[in-house]
Amino acid sequence: MLFISNSAADWSSATSLYEQAANRFRVAKDYERSKAAYEKASKGQEMLASPWDAAKHMESAANMAKELRNWREVVSFSRKGIGIKPCLKKLFSYILMSLQFLRKMEEDKWPLICIVLLLLYLDAAPLQLKFGLAASKCNATNSQCKAYLNAIIIYLYTNDYKQAEMCYNDCSRIDAFCKSDQNRCASNLLAAYSDGDIEEIKRIAQSSSISNLDHSMIRLARKLPTGDVSALKGNTARQEDQPLDENDLT
Repeated sequence: MLFISNSAADWSSATSLYEQAANRFRVAKDYERSKAAYEKASKGQEMLASPWDAAKHMESAANMAKELRNWREVVSFSRKGIGIKPCLKKLFSYILMSLQFLRKMEEDKWPLICIVLLLLYLDAAPLQLKFGLAASKCNATNSQCKAYLNAIIIYLYTNDYKQAEMCYNDCSRIDAFCKSDQNRCASNLLAAYSDGDIEEIKRIAQSSSISNLDHSMIRLARKLPTGDVSALKGNTARQEDQPLDENDLT
């Protein structure tokens, strides 16, 4: 174990050694030690005030965790990297990388609840919203709007229509999203859900707005709906049929 003082020279030399070790372990397919070395190299770059390199090393650590199929660590390293450099888009894809695992679970006929719980654990939708905010600060409007649509799709995939609708309403206050194709796609998707129109949901999932998303998100969208949308239609109809209370001014 290396002893490192607080001097920049010590951090620089130690970080270089960790980077070399991480790469050599990776080539040797010793992913466990490579992962640990990348994590230490990330800390070194952070101490050297190089957030981009620090986040990239966290990305590499997440990739090693992926090779080890340690999905909790994939998420942990990705979140740490996002905390260092929010605009590093690939880390958000690592958060959704578990969808490859989800797809395997589906092929093995695991219950849908397993898929839903894992997605909820990953906080995938809130992370997409954070990425949207980071993208807006970089004037990356297209990435911002895609991230908001991604979040809505994830909520729908987890059968949380109410949260999807709230997310849509909040995001629609943002001028860039309000005028976007992604907004129209989300609006149409929510309308189809409220109508209980399964065929329309499937048709929208084939639209160009969905096709231009990340592959993992396309797969999610094209599995919609995952729950019983007819029950949702019944709830919507009952709300519309309720008589107006003249004393309720809210």
